Amino acid sequence: MGLVDAWGGNAIGWFFAHLIEAFYNFFYALLHPGEWLAWLPTINGPMDTEAKEALARFIYYGASVEFFFVVFAIFLVVTIIGFFNNNFMWGCVRGLEGFANVVGRTAAWAGLLMVLQQIVIVFLQRVFAVSEIGIGIGVTFSKDVSWWSEELKLYNAMIVTLCASYTFVQGGHVRVDLIYAAISYRAKRVVDMIGSLVLMVPAAILTWLYGWFFLWRHLVVPNPSASDTLDRLLTKARALRWNIETIGFSPNGFNAYFLFKVLLVAFTAMILLQAVAFFYRSYLEWKEGPDSENKFLDKDKTGDEIADLVAKIH
Repeated sequence: MGLVDAWGGNAIGWFFAHLIEAFYNFFYALLHPGEWLAWLPTINGPMDTEAKEALARFIYYGASVEFFFVVFAIFLVVTIIGFFNNNFMWGCVRGLEGFANVVGRTAAWAGLLMVLQQIVIVFLQRVFAVSEIGIGIGVTFSKDVSWWSEELKLYNAMIVTLCASYTFVQGGHVRVDLIYAAISYRAKRVVDMIGSLVLMVPAAILTWLYGWFFLWRHLVVPNPSASDTLDRLLTKARALRWNIETIGFSPNGFNAYFLFKVLLVAFTAMILLQAVAFFYRSYLEWKEGPDSENKFLDKDKTGDEIADLVAKIH
């Protein structure tokens, strides 16, 4: 649209130019998916020129100012609608918290899987002196015991990254309380609103900017850089090819460490969504009063009255 070039002489003009262009960029991306998604069918395979350029655009815009303002514009629109229609905002809260709960409750099973796999490894290695473990029916997936041992770290990473938002919804994170307990109900909601926007959102954005390029540097070559412009990345696209990281710390060890980078990006996105959900919930509880505290909150029930009471207190 060219608004940034026309208005970008000062900070206010730059901000509103990007905000206005965000709506155009959003609908343009929806109507021209091939320009940034044409690479999907070629994952870890040969790419033609169109797919390479689409991948270059995807990498650039995934951590760009343009993408930030698109997300910010969506947040503003949803928030303004929610201010006038509280039921809509409660629906957003329930949807975002429900998403965090579903992902977290599913990923939490990785803890059980981690324990069971460790038992199998110890049993087969110590009792039967097995050097290789294979699973599958018909098509067998076989790896050295050391591969399975190192792969346990992936389960741990899944629990940490994918259960963080879920734990937040459940009130399981440690809270350092200096003044929070002593202030009024509405003051607490104000603190929560400020904390979600001033602390959670900037931390998530910074982690995303780091994690995005950290991920792609281990998936493609030439390595993209956060300082690359779109034109430079499109120039690099001529030589762009897949180079998914498959290097382990030991000769027969786990060799899919790129999955940890994927989890870092997923973790950051979920924290950002949870920050929005927490801001909306805090605002609605502030507006509707003490009777709305924990409204629609889907907390786990352990069946143990004492444990449930402790969880409620925290």
